[in-house]
Amino acid sequence: MTKLAQKHCIPCEGKTPPLPPTDAAMLKNELRPEWEIVDEGRKLAATFQFKNYYHTTAFVNAAIYLAHREDHHPDISFGYKTVQMTWWTHTANGLTENDFICAAQVDALLNK
Repeated sequence: MTKLAQKHCIPCEGKTPPLPPTDAAMLKNELRPEWEIVDEGRKLAATFQFKNYYHTTAFVNAAIYLAHREDHHPDISFGYKTVQMTWWTHTANGLTENDFICAAQVDALLNK
């Protein structure tokens, strides 16, 4: 588990600014290669492949648990063997450290 995955989200206020692109790129380097910074630097997205529907839904449920625990929620869509996940901080209209913390926690699920 990375140091980033061991952190917890800090509640964002309406004045929370998005991370500068260089900081976001540096944090992205701590994540699995599936993660990409998209939407003109405003979102962090990944697609994950699984063996079957059972593994897919188990992962989605675990990710949802993490999101509730951190009170920071991604967009998730999934099918039989595929999960698409996108993180961003709505109040900042972009990426904050919270997005990378949650992505790192998701990565830790995949490393188990």
